[in-house]
Amino acid sequence: MHRRSTLIRVVAVGATLLTLAGVAGSATASDATASDATASDAPSAAREAAALTGTAKLDRPPGDDATVTIDAHLDAADKNDPRKAHGTIKLSHYMTNPKFGGSAEARVDCLLTGGKVATVSAVVTKADGGLKGAIGKRLGLTIHDQGKQDRFGYSWAMVGIPNDLPDDMPKCVSAAPFDKTKPGSGDLHVLPMK
Repeated sequence: MHRRSTLIRVVAVGATLLTLAGVAGSATASDATASDATASDAPSAAREAAALTGTAKLDRPPGDDATVTIDAHLDAADKNDPRKAHGTIKLSHYMTNPKFGGSAEARVDCLLTGGKVATVSAVVTKADGGLKGAIGKRLGLTIHDQGKQDRFGYSWAMVGIPNDLPDDMPKCVSAAPFDKTKPGSGDLHVLPMK
């Protein structure tokens, strides 16, 4: 009996020490993370509820080069409000016939995921060339993460280019993923809602 109570006490003390070590370790890691983080990247330090990240080219014929880079995140604390998503989307599209070219950068304002499908929207903050008319407009993208060749949809599918998007487009609106990414050109990853 005496031996059993000693063993229980040793296990209890060991568990307490492990718990305290874990708390101290996480506090140290949190402190280091917090001190390294700036105000602009502080939300990304929190555990994520969902994310859409990666770079890929669309599967287009020669002379038509369209690339997208997405870095969209929804923190766990905001999982019930996809409009609190943050991050950036970068687009570039250059064609030789008809001659067209431009790039744009947009600030993410919504992210919804369901399984391996995500819809993200963002407001264009910078653009050049043929995409200058998109500044201040909201665009939407839908991605179906299929591994080596993802499916891709975009809100301007019916109007031509993002310049022609309506000024009052709602958040998290896009088209079905009707297009494809080019195999071997990169990959887009969906972290489903937790």
